[in-house]
Amino acid sequence: MSAQSSQKELFEAAREAMGKAHAPYSKFPVGAAIRADDGKVYPGANIENISFPQGWCAEPTAIGAMIMGGGRKIVELAVIAEKLPLCTPCGGCRQKISEFASADTRIYLCDDAGVQKTVTMAELLPYAFETDVIG
Repeated sequence: MSAQSSQKELFEAAREAMGKAHAPYSKFPVGAAIRADDGKVYPGANIENISFPQGWCAEPTAIGAMIMGGGRKIVELAVIAEKLPLCTPCGGCRQKISEFASADTRIYLCDDAGVQKTVTMAELLPYAFETDVIG
């Protein structure tokens, strides 16, 4: 699969996931899609709860789907938000993603037309909390 078709597949999966978001309070649907080390694509959407801290973002939804589906590492990830072009993952999600990604993992920032910007995990979170020191 070419890099361009890989990006397009992730964009389309993230956009479809965004359409399934449960965002009745913020009205801010977000979708994400991960290509994992097993080659599969795992989508996720944000899911809100009236007890606001209990909701979760699109990226951890996709990470959970990846782990439950058998994937272990994020190879690339696309993110799209309905109301904010080139929406980056929030701080908490950046740390969650970093645990399953490498410094050179590609993160695609999308708008309605597709992938518009690509950053690496290291660019997105240059000083991630490193878990390898824990053992």
